[in-house]
Amino acid sequence: MNSVGRFIAGRVSTILDNSISPSTLRFYSSQSPPLSSSKLFVAGLSWSVDEKSLKDAFSSFGNVSEVRIMYDKETGRSRGFGFVHFSNENEAMSAKDAMDGKALLGRPLRISFALEKVRGVPVIVPRLPHT
Repeated sequence: MNSVGRFIAGRVSTILDNSISPSTLRFYSSQSPPLSSSKLFVAGLSWSVDEKSLKDAFSSFGNVSEVRIMYDKETGRSRGFGFVHFSNENEAMSAKDAMDGKALLGRPLRISFALEKVRGVPVIVPRLPHT
C-alpha cells in the first residue's frame, strides 16, 4: 500500500474508532473550505474582465490587496476565473455575500472562499449534519 493509501486507511480507522460513520465523509483533493478566509474564488468572468475592472468591482467592500485572473497559456485568453484577496475576513465575507450571483460585464459571478492548493494527498472532510 502506498503512502496515500496508508494515510487514508489511518484516517478512516481513526474516524471509525471515534464512532463517526464513513458514509458521512467526502473526499477532496484539496483542503477543506476554511470557516473564514480573506481570499475569494471568483468564477464566471467575462473574457473582457481584467484585473483593474475586477479590483474596481470589489474595492467598495474593503481593501483589496491582490487580484489574479487565470489565463490560458496558449491563447492568452482568460480562463473565466480568478482570485480576489482582501485585507481581512469580514471584508471578504461582505463581498462574497453581496457579489455572488451579480452580473459583471454581462455575466453572473459565482463566488466562494478559495481553497488552498494541496498536492498529492487527499483530505477527508466530514459532512456537517443538516439542521
